[in-house]
Amino acid sequence: MTTQESPTPAGRGGRERGGPAHRGEVLRVEQLTPHMVRVVLGGEGLAQFATRGQTDHYVKLLFPAPGVTYPEPFDVRTIREQFPREQWPSTRTYTVRTWDEQTRELALDFVVHGDEGIAGPWAVAARPGDVLHFSGPGGGYAPDPEADWHLLAGDETALPAIAAALEALPADARGQVFVEVADAAEEQKLTVPDGVRVSWLHRGADPVGAQLVEAVTAFAFPEGTPQVFVHGEAGFVKALRGLLKNDRAVPRETLSISGYWRLGHDEDGWQSSKREWNRQVEAEQGE
Repeated sequence: MTTQESPTPAGRGGRERGGPAHRGEVLRVEQLTPHMVRVVLGGEGLAQFATRGQTDHYVKLLFPAPGVTYPEPFDVRTIREQFPREQWPSTRTYTVRTWDEQTRELALDFVVHGDEGIAGPWAVAARPGDVLHFSGPGGGYAPDPEADWHLLAGDETALPAIAAALEALPADARGQVFVEVADAAEEQKLTVPDGVRVSWLHRGADPVGAQLVEAVTAFAFPEGTPQVFVHGEAGFVKALRGLLKNDRAVPRETLSISGYWRLGHDEDGWQSSKREWNRQVEAEQGE
C-alpha cells in the first residue's frame, strides 16, 4: 500500500497470522464518491464469517503475489510454510462497513487514488465473480449507549468505522463528529441521531489532519465524560492523542485512538514500525 492507498483500518491483530482464510466472491461494486469505492462480497466462502458487535471490525485482505498460484484451500499458514517470503500474499487491512448475516453480504469501502497501491486498483477493477481471500475479523470499539456524549474524528480511512458507529448509536445519543475529506465531492450521507452534529472538513491543499486537529482543539466540550473515537493518519492522531489525554483529561478507558496509516509508509512499513512509534509517543506524552 502506498501513502495514498489508505487502509481502513490497520495495525491490530486478528487471524492474519495463519490458518484458513475466508473466501469472498465479488457480488457488486459501487462508486460512492470520486475516491471511494464499495465492494460487496458474498458466497458460501463466508459461511464461517461472524462479527462480535464492534463497529470498527476489520479484515486482513490477502492479495496474491504476481504470477503465484496457491494451493486450495487457501491457508495462510500452509503458504508461509511452503513458499519463500517474497511469494507470500500482501496483506491490507480494511474496515467492515456492513455485514448482513442473513444475506451473507460483506461490504468494504476502499479509498482510491489512481493506480497507486494494491487494494485500491483491485477494487476499481473488481467485477462480479472475482475472488478475494481474507482473514478476520478483529475489532475493539463500539459506542457505549450509556456514555454522556460521543466525539468521533477521522479522515477518509476512518469514515467507514465512523459511519458504522453512528448507525449503532441510540436515538437519544449526543455528540460531535469531525470528518476530514479532500473536498465536498467526498462527503457521504450518514445516518445520524438528532443530538449528534456532523462537521465535514474539506482538506484542499492542507496537510492531512491539519483541519481535524484545529477543529477538535477549538471544540468546546459539553459537560460529562465523552466516549472518543479518533483514527486515521498517524501524525494527526498523535497530536489529538496528546490533546485529549493531557489537555482535556479524557479517561483512557473511554478513548479509542490509533493511527490507521502513516504518510510516507505503505502498510508493511507502517506495521513494522508502529509499535516503536507508539512507544515514542507514549514517552513524549508522559505515559
